[in-house]
Amino acid sequence: MTAGALLAPTRRAMIAGSAALLATGAARAASDPIVICRAGRFQGRRQNGIATFRGIRYGQARRFAAPVAVPLVRETVRATEPGPACPQRGKRQPQSEDCLFLNIWTPAPDAHARLPVLVWIHGGGYAYGSANDPITDGGGLAAAGDIVVVTVNHRLNALGYLYLARLEAAFPDSGNAGQLDLVLALQWVRDNIAAFGGDPARVTLIGQSGGGAKIATLMAMPAARGLFRRAITMSGQQVTVSGPVHATRRTRAYLARLGVTEARRLLDQPVEKLIEALDADDPVEHSPIYFGPVLDGRSLTRHPYWPDAHPNGLGVDLMLGGTRDETRDFSDPASPEMRGLSWDALPDRIAAELPVDVLPEALVRTYRAHMPAASPADIFYAATTDGRSWRPQIIEAEARARAGRPAFVYQVDFQSPTNPDRGAFHGVDIGLIFGTFDAPYAWTGNGPETRNVSRLMQRRFVAFARTGRPDLPGSPAWPAYDARRRATMIFDVASRVEDDPRRWQRELFAPAPYTQPGT
Repeated sequence: MTAGALLAPTRRAMIAGSAALLATGAARAASDPIVICRAGRFQGRRQNGIATFRGIRYGQARRFAAPVAVPLVRETVRATEPGPACPQRGKRQPQSEDCLFLNIWTPAPDAHARLPVLVWIHGGGYAYGSANDPITDGGGLAAAGDIVVVTVNHRLNALGYLYLARLEAAFPDSGNAGQLDLVLALQWVRDNIAAFGGDPARVTLIGQSGGGAKIATLMAMPAARGLFRRAITMSGQQVTVSGPVHATRRTRAYLARLGVTEARRLLDQPVEKLIEALDADDPVEHSPIYFGPVLDGRSLTRHPYWPDAHPNGLGVDLMLGGTRDETRDFSDPASPEMRGLSWDALPDRIAAELPVDVLPEALVRTYRAHMPAASPADIFYAATTDGRSWRPQIIEAEARARAGRPAFVYQVDFQSPTNPDRGAFHGVDIGLIFGTFDAPYAWTGNGPETRNVSRLMQRRFVAFARTGRPDLPGSPAWPAYDARRRATMIFDVASRVEDDPRRWQRELFAPAPYTQPGT
């Protein structure tokens, strides 16, 4: 008899027992919600009316291997503290290779609630980040949208994406281990989220920057098919993934930095040494070494959006967008370097940042003609945002439209009132969506305009999670993106729909082939 057959009647009995326990409110404080599901029995906390469960284990994995599900936990698990993030550079604590944990916020921990589910996949490229950051606390969003919010930790950097398969047959899944963690987390959600009040048939993935790129990659992975119905990618795209030859070159450079000659010796290295070696030089990009998904012939057999939109993802409803001034977050606009940037130095400075091979002097002339009052730094940020961040999102939207599965496209123009030099910077939409205005690095401000933009974005995103369309009663329709109108929702103090809002920039970059950084 299969494990599923064994668990099915047990689960029904456990849920019935849970309902009886919860009905006797005197027996359990309202601040200590308990949920019983296929994975076990979990006790959380109630905070501001939202039942919160932190640090629920969804899997475990050996180094560089595909993850495996954990068996049913018989005793009650106290799910009140977040699990560790993957080891990485920086000060996020705690960190551990044993990092396959998720967090849940639910307004109705009841199997009959059937609320839409938003699964947040954090950014930080593929190298760093955490599901536990205060800016992505899901309590406010769960309350505002009457939805279930899930955030997920998974393996990153070399631990999640070091491609060893061509050097050591014992590690066939190493190049996409982090992606396989996310697949396992989504399987956990499918099997257990109903007991927390979620609808497993209405799961929407949402992620910013690297989180959006991971989602675009999941849409091309057969193993993830059917695990989510909708996706929202925020300033994150993945047109192509790393090829196996380039990925192997990076692996060799990483091994050389460690002083290791055989891939299997990596199993004996302290994790601290593996993280220290992340500063190895990338032989492909000539930058700090890149880690990301790999065309390994197993988990990924073709690119997500080349030569067209992957058929696997066409069954998923999609919303995607970004911010108007993405790259103002990548270097300090107030720094002497940027304030002192000269017109003579500008072409080479732009060329070094663009994933397209264009004549930079001609590019600068075009931007100066359209932006006569702009400084060299202004044009640097505009051109690199358009060519590096906005263009691949349009590539994805156009590919979807050609396949008859249009996406809903947006742009955030809302400028940071607390960091005006950064404008509508990369990541300003995270605090707006979660309503975490006072979190470190949110930089959204907390005034009436901020709250109005935040509430509108939340309502539009939640409407999409509920129905597959971001329309609201009594508000202007948000048409899907097509090659004729190119309708784009502009989120700002006065939000509106514009047709083809960056037309001349789009036409300027269109003739040049686009190369996904890191591939």
